[in-house]
Amino acid sequence: MEPSPASYSEITDENGRVYRVGETSHQLLGRSRVWMMWLPWVAMFAVSSFEYGWGAVEETLEERYGWTLTDAFWLASIWAVFQAGVAFPAGRLREKGVVSARAAMITGAICCGVSWFTLAHVGNLAVGFVGYSVLGGTGAGLVYATCINMVGKWYPEKRGARVGFVNGAFAYGVVPIIYVFSYVMTPGNYSFILDVLGVYMLIVVLVCGYFFRDPPKNWWPESIDPLRWAARGRATAVRSLVKNPPAVRQFSPMEAIRSGMLPLMWGTMVVIGMVSLFGINFEVPFAKQSGFGPFVVASAAGVLSIVNGTGRALVGWVSDQIGRRQTLTIVLLIAAVAQFGVLYAGNTRNLWLFMVAAFLTGFGSGAFYPLFATLVPDYFGENHNATNYGIVYSSKLVGGIGGGGVAAGVIVAWGYTGAYLLAGGAALLAALLSLFLRQPGRGRTHSTEAAAEVGGTAIAGN
Repeated sequence: MEPSPASYSEITDENGRVYRVGETSHQLLGRSRVWMMWLPWVAMFAVSSFEYGWGAVEETLEERYGWTLTDAFWLASIWAVFQAGVAFPAGRLREKGVVSARAAMITGAICCGVSWFTLAHVGNLAVGFVGYSVLGGTGAGLVYATCINMVGKWYPEKRGARVGFVNGAFAYGVVPIIYVFSYVMTPGNYSFILDVLGVYMLIVVLVCGYFFRDPPKNWWPESIDPLRWAARGRATAVRSLVKNPPAVRQFSPMEAIRSGMLPLMWGTMVVIGMVSLFGINFEVPFAKQSGFGPFVVASAAGVLSIVNGTGRALVGWVSDQIGRRQTLTIVLLIAAVAQFGVLYAGNTRNLWLFMVAAFLTGFGSGAFYPLFATLVPDYFGENHNATNYGIVYSSKLVGGIGGGGVAAGVIVAWGYTGAYLLAGGAALLAALLSLFLRQPGRGRTHSTEAAAEVGGTAIAGN
């Protein structure tokens, strides 16, 4: 069914945010907007094996192709560089209307499929860097950035929870594949398994991307008054606005940079991004070295991935209650404790403690992503969100190198003990940096006044 045209009007609030109201999702899409939540979720589920499955597949590839540990994890590092690096230009081009969501997803699907086909049939390391790291990273980055941006546009009034839900699929979607990599894959059948994985990604992302469609710029659900929705909502929604007041105005990318807060977010995410990728990449190799069996190794990786994904959804709700910056600091502290816990459990061969530490690693290594994704519009407004968050997410360019190839070099030089101690210290540093995050233009006094104003409006509205 073709969408029908609809009239609309634009409302501007006191902070300069523009709301386009009057159009329903059925008029724009021909169906409910829930499609624009589930389709991104399915696509993110499909591409999750890149980042979260590498630790389980790299040993087979090393054995088959004669690669070293450092070789294998430099492939993962360069993949992370391209996956993160595409976020800013893709966001900018989508914001300007140069590239459609459908085009971005189709391109991403083709690149993702080619990447696994390359690993399946070519053992040359240079070709692997081009096929897997460059094309695979670019493809996964296009899918990731488009899906996150898509669900945020269609659910502007529920951004935290919906973004966290879709973001989570990027982690726990790998769980069945981890068991395949750990139990089924051998140097004799790896090519067939990777071909199947490539076809799976290609088809799923292509089908999902075909139905992607952006709402008009600044679209707002027709049934919700953008200026009073929180006042008519539940008490939890009111508390969310009190703890997370809206941006004082709409910041352009250069204004956000000059505020000092965007660079601070970028730096904090560089540090914790290194720790996150280190934990994801090396938990499986460390578990094997510690003498745990294949089932324990796969289960620990599965727990990490599941908690990584579900934790992303949970922090959206928690941040509504206590504040996003406060939640971020807690998550970063948990990430630090997890590194020390994994190290101790592995060195003492304590199975149950290792599983608990895997749980904490999963939570700490993923929950910060949706927090940064929602902090950016909270601090700098929604009008330039795709570009501003693209800048913050580009920190993974540096974090990916530190958490992959450089970390492998540290392990070779200092062993897993030195690497995990360094990772735990880095997570503590990230938690310290997060304490200095402040909403631009709104000091402590202004935050209190804003909270009181929002609360008063909510009471009056009820």
